[in-house]
Amino acid sequence: MAFLSILHRDRTIAGPGFNRWLVPPAALCIHLCIGQAYAFSVFNLPMTKLIGIGRSVPTDWKLTDLGWIFTLGIFFLGVSAAILGRWVEEGGPRRAMFTAALCFGGGFLVSAAGVYAHNIWVIYFGYGVIGGFGLGLGYISPVSTLIKWFPDRPGMATGLAIMGFGGGALIASPLSVWLMARFSTPVHVGVAETFICLGVIYLCFMLVGAAIVRIPPPGWRPAGWTAPTTPQKLVTTADVYVYQALKTPQFWLLWWVLCLNVTAGIGVIGQASAMSQEMFPGKVTAIAAAGFVGLMSLFNMAGRFLWASSSDLMGRKNTYFCFFIIGTALYAAVPATGASGSVALFVLCFLVIISMYGGGFATIPAYLKDMFGTRYVGAIHGWLITAWSAAGVFGPVLVNYIRQYEIDHGVPKAQAYNLTMYIMAALLVAGFFCNLCIKPVHKRHHLGQVGSGAVPAVSN
Repeated sequence: MAFLSILHRDRTIAGPGFNRWLVPPAALCIHLCIGQAYAFSVFNLPMTKLIGIGRSVPTDWKLTDLGWIFTLGIFFLGVSAAILGRWVEEGGPRRAMFTAALCFGGGFLVSAAGVYAHNIWVIYFGYGVIGGFGLGLGYISPVSTLIKWFPDRPGMATGLAIMGFGGGALIASPLSVWLMARFSTPVHVGVAETFICLGVIYLCFMLVGAAIVRIPPPGWRPAGWTAPTTPQKLVTTADVYVYQALKTPQFWLLWWVLCLNVTAGIGVIGQASAMSQEMFPGKVTAIAAAGFVGLMSLFNMAGRFLWASSSDLMGRKNTYFCFFIIGTALYAAVPATGASGSVALFVLCFLVIISMYGGGFATIPAYLKDMFGTRYVGAIHGWLITAWSAAGVFGPVLVNYIRQYEIDHGVPKAQAYNLTMYIMAALLVAGFFCNLCIKPVHKRHHLGQVGSGAVPAVSN
């Protein structure tokens, strides 16, 4: 169809005079929308009362049933990013963003039908599978495009976009609560109508991002910028084919670097409110804990931009060394803050930790660019995102089950997180050594090298 031809890669090549600073807003249109995933928990309690309305009844869903919706979404984020990463790279960002908009917006509409029918499997399929594919495609689609537009500042560019994913919950959470309040009645919970509104809103904004995005013409360089002539040890000027990258030890070291950093942070994000109240009983109220969670979201968002931008100056490897060294010290210090009763120190520790959690997400695309080149960085990033899917299981399991184990064995709730904090610190120590082992990719893996097995799929 003629309409679909506007999605073709050739139709997205920028013309003369195009302002590259229009590309980060296009990426933000996508990431601010899909960042809603971090706010999905606002629906959990209302969805346990769809039949009982004011209270849960036996035929209502349990929180344990609803928890799988977010888990499936994150799982299929990783699956879709890995499977379709090369498709995104070959077809260009507009086609991928358009598809992400249809999947993410459509996932909400399918989920609304599941709420109306009170069939949780429809919601699993709608938000978890279809929406999860939208999450994955939307997350990786702007990455390589931004790196190509900003070869002079790749960390800052990806930080600008991925910052949106961390901040999307700040918009989605109050918007979702307001919409549910508008649609609810004494005999009806307004979840389905809210899903419909969010699906339409996100679809429209993501399509705006797809319309704006452009890729640079072949050979384009920023005005006045020349590529560094002095070789940098961990910054390659060659390219590595996506499937060849999977055969390198550098890819799997980076996989563990991301997985360990995310595992240490994601479990804390899910338990931040309960943890602060249990470690400081009587000092931290539910309202104060909610404020703490909101503050963590701000630092998660700001850390994505600030740490990624800083990595342009001090290098990706050194930036991750900061994450692991500072993070280890802070996690090890958390039990002492609880024992001393210092809420301020506890909050400070976790705000810095969460800034580095977000910074790890935003810095990794530039790290991949340094190691494997720009040509297939989007597809390689897609495969690496499976580390996030794994961490999404490891982190919450470590925090929740170890806490319960401690309580079951007589440990007071205020001290039930101490062992978990030490384990998180140990994970970051392991991440430090993974990062330490990263060296330049051997030239035999570079495109064009005899015996590399690398066959370029598309010309940029």
